[in-house]
Amino acid sequence: MNKKTTQLKIALVQQVCSRKPSKNLAKSITGIKLAASRNADLVILPELHTHSYFCKSVDPENFNLAEPIPGPTSTLLAQAARRYNIVIVASIFERRTAGIYHNTAVVLDSDGSHAGIYRKMHIPDDPGYYEKYYFTMGDLGFKPITTSIGKLGVMVCWDQWFPEAARLMTLAGAQLLIYPSAIGWEPTDSNDEKQRQLQSWLTIQCSHAIANGLHVVCCNRIGTETNGNVTIDFWGNSFIAGPQGEMLAHADATTRSVILSKIELEFTEELRKSWPFLRDRRTDAYHDVTKRYLD
Repeated sequence: MNKKTTQLKIALVQQVCSRKPSKNLAKSITGIKLAASRNADLVILPELHTHSYFCKSVDPENFNLAEPIPGPTSTLLAQAARRYNIVIVASIFERRTAGIYHNTAVVLDSDGSHAGIYRKMHIPDDPGYYEKYYFTMGDLGFKPITTSIGKLGVMVCWDQWFPEAARLMTLAGAQLLIYPSAIGWEPTDSNDEKQRQLQSWLTIQCSHAIANGLHVVCCNRIGTETNGNVTIDFWGNSFIAGPQGEMLAHADATTRSVILSKIELEFTEELRKSWPFLRDRRTDAYHDVTKRYLD
């Protein structure tokens, strides 16, 4: 294909997260600085990167970790965005008001301004992932956030399993899909089961890239975290995929790293001329998709 491109260099900061927020944030900012030194335009941090994954248990004391947006963390990240002239996507435990808390992605533009937020829409509730206890469901919908480098389709972790979310973000004009994540294995899982879970996670997200003709970016944490009887081995594998599902950059399961790839945003339009999935959608026949189940 003849590709007339607008190039964008993306970086993912894959890091270990401890119970010391200031230490975690320092790691994130070090990663941002490294990404900027490699001429990145956009950097993504893992889900809830300033904390250990506190949703492993139900504890009302953990609500004290939440903060407003704008607030201390977003202000420091905004300063970093301005200092390094880079767009930052970060995940924050948001205190919206007394009794209402969200798992929120905030986007800081390269001039340090707050470009927008996305509140996690799909909230899991599984052993070791008690997010419904902490997070109110998002109410902002699937709307891209406009920045100096384009329209970013930002979502968060569990959202990455839902094709409806990726499609709606695409239809609203997103130029790429971004998923800060915190996901891992249970230590008791067999090696075969671990690989099945990981492959499922990679496959579903790459399928969003293919079905929508967009690049997909996912940044996950690494490390083993234990709270009481619950242990999670976060599986890393942060990646940048092209609009045909091809891997452009891919981290491993254990290494603290900053991975980068240059992408070509305008390739989306060229690709959709050959793979016109959006053109051939039968919008007149999809009304049942809003139902929970077809009895």
